[in-house]
Amino acid sequence: MMTMKKCAFAAAALATLMGQAWASDAEGEFHGYFRTGAGSNSAKGSQACYSLPGAGDYRLGNECTTYGELAYSKEVAKAANGASFVATVRTVFQDGVGVSDSDKSFRLGEVFMEAKKLDFLNSATLWVGKRFYDRPDIHIIDYKYIHGDGIGGGVQSIPAGPGKFSYALMRNNNDKNADATRHIFSYEDVPANADATLKFDLTLISADSSVADSHNGWSLSALHKQNKVLGGDNVFGVQYGVGPGIKIGGTDSLGFGSDVTRTRVFDNLYWQVTPEFGGSALVLVQRDKSNAGSQTWTSVGARPVYALTDNFKLQLEVGHDRITSASGGAAQQLSKVTFAPTVALAKNFWSRPELRLFVTYAKWNTAAQQAAAAGSTLSSTGVFGGKTNGTSAGVQVEAWF
Repeated sequence: MMTMKKCAFAAAALATLMGQAWASDAEGEFHGYFRTGAGSNSAKGSQACYSLPGAGDYRLGNECTTYGELAYSKEVAKAANGASFVATVRTVFQDGVGVSDSDKSFRLGEVFMEAKKLDFLNSATLWVGKRFYDRPDIHIIDYKYIHGDGIGGGVQSIPAGPGKFSYALMRNNNDKNADATRHIFSYEDVPANADATLKFDLTLISADSSVADSHNGWSLSALHKQNKVLGGDNVFGVQYGVGPGIKIGGTDSLGFGSDVTRTRVFDNLYWQVTPEFGGSALVLVQRDKSNAGSQTWTSVGARPVYALTDNFKLQLEVGHDRITSASGGAAQQLSKVTFAPTVALAKNFWSRPELRLFVTYAKWNTAAQQAAAAGSTLSSTGVFGGKTNGTSAGVQVEAWF
């Protein structure tokens, strides 16, 4: 839990950041994200949220936390030849139902400097600092399939052949057990078939001698993005990680040896076939293997959205997750459906802010109940007791700006 001194410092820093941003929009850019809400469940108490451990969450009507980011970017210096130096600072905060006191936080997520339009780099960008880096996500399950975040430096978007090359030298600094040096190589914007591009990511992780039983690791991703599909786009990805590299792009436990591997294949579609009808769909299969056995996470879901007016939508999200047991027992299964009438800025799928009224129903099996942590929603000691289904309802706001 944060001390009063830390809280006061965080509040002062945020007030200063926001005050500067609002006072200097002509010189800098203030942007961010937040979501929050409130609800109840069919048993008792506040909103319940439903997920299998290790799987993504179909998030509509299924987020019990308050989470936000506030960032400010500003050109702090400009050379006579046009070279530009841009600083970015981002705060990250989390609170809410299901968040323990130790997980409630107000922290500095990013603080880095970029050097742009340098006369010797052919429009590429140099940067140094702590930053969110190379972290694309599958929106409907809030799942980042590459984790490049860390503290380090690099060069970004060097024109090279048909595409652009980037390199970053990073460290993980939040968890000592995963505190290792990473070399991240990316090659993107490579033309493929008509209206499509390819992106390749390679991450090499060096064992850290200060961590006992530390191992090297690596991961590789190949992504195909097809634009102009049903008015949207489609991303197909194949990924593989070894040892600490199973956190694709990032560093998992350095204690994982070469017997630990992860293979992930996914297809994520976003469509907007008419101004009124948009949505997103996902199919994902991930297999983890080690000397102890293997398990497979399979996820299938979709969120169709239909706008009745410029500012009023109806959203329906349906998702199913299944995780096989490494020990050979019954697979864990969870199905979830949410209906959410929504007030929005505009008709399209990505329009935000959204103010939602939602009803969520979830059903899970006995294997999921037995695997759940004591006291969690799916467990027999959770809010629904011995039941393997539950309903939640409430309100939520989500915004980015």
